Amino acid sequence: MSETSSVETAAAAAAAGNWRRAGFASAAVGVIAAGAAAGVALERLTVGRGMRRKARLALDAAGPYGALRGTPGRTEADDGTELYYEVDEVEADSSPPRRRRLFGRKTPAPVTVVFSHGYCLNQDSWHFQRAALRGLVRTVHWDQRSHGRSGRGVSQRAPERVPVSIDQLGRDLKAVIDAAAPEGPLVLVGHSMGGMTMMALADQYPELIRERVVGAAFVGTSCGNLGEVNYGLPVAGVNAVRRVLPGVLRALGSQAELVERGRRATADLFAGLIKRYSFSSREVDPAVARFAERMIEGTPIDVVAEFYPAFNEHDKAEALSIFAEVPALALAGDQDLVTPSSHTEAIADLLPDAELVIVPDSGHLVMLEHPEAVTDRLADLLVRVGAVPAAANVGTYGDTAQPGG
Repeated sequence: MSETSSVETAAAAAAAGNWRRAGFASAAVGVIAAGAAAGVALERLTVGRGMRRKARLALDAAGPYGALRGTPGRTEADDGTELYYEVDEVEADSSPPRRRRLFGRKTPAPVTVVFSHGYCLNQDSWHFQRAALRGLVRTVHWDQRSHGRSGRGVSQRAPERVPVSIDQLGRDLKAVIDAAAPEGPLVLVGHSMGGMTMMALADQYPELIRERVVGAAFVGTSCGNLGEVNYGLPVAGVNAVRRVLPGVLRALGSQAELVERGRRATADLFAGLIKRYSFSSREVDPAVARFAERMIEGTPIDVVAEFYPAFNEHDKAEALSIFAEVPALALAGDQDLVTPSSHTEAIADLLPDAELVIVPDSGHLVMLEHPEAVTDRLADLLVRVGAVPAAANVGTYGDTAQPGG
């Protein structure tokens, strides 16, 4: 046997041992996968593996989603992690009025809308909203540490392996704002983990919120109590998952290369899981579903493991009070299994000036599943705070039933 084969065999044996030591883990995680696996099994009866692979490749080649790019920039977090962001500037008018300075004062900085994405996603998850707002308002889209084009967390790669915390993500957002929008009014928009990042920013930099933030949108997110979410599982199943999943993820993260091979080999099952926990509607454009799948697949298993524990520790209900006087939007899908709509309702209860919107027949990735609903309410918030004029043609870019519409 070759040396390489011996190493791979040893790694496989170690991984198997980790699973055995986890005991009930396989069964518990299997409960989550059961619904998706049933759907995949049915699909396999009618569609061959080669045909499914060709379909995925065709969707990857033809889908326009995630193709929007802006002016790139990079900055460093407080631990040295490189954070990547892009800026979309307001389009210049064909015949702009001459700008004048009065008594040496500069023209006020424009409103900047800063978008923060969720767990296992990247900045492209805002594709539809970015396309709709492009040229109308200045926007910043960034990749959270260890996601997208940002660098792996330095603290997480260090010998001491400092766990990721939501507070760290709040400091990362501050670094991006300092680099990409150092002055002028801000509108903060966050989905899932991105909304939690906004809360952590407020908790640590309340003066920034009070002095500069003129609007906030919390999309499919939570201010705490995520340990109570059942993910659509029966009580016995979810309790088992809660007990073993952190250890399972640590074990898998320690065998990242081997696990990634396994993920590729079980792509069909993974696709079923992603669809179940991302969308609710049966009418989702297959190219959009594949786009979400690619983003989530692109998140390495060790990154998944690094971030997961932070969510059970997340508790930022008190920090929300800092947004109390800021016009806000609290929006979620009514069938969200990851951050249930009740968590968004709790956010709205703590923000007296928030508009509460629950989107029917929608799951966790509501901004991709029903982009027109999210874009419409976000545009309304931007009009309310004066970021775009009421007459602006924002539109409802990207009906998911009409790819590239």
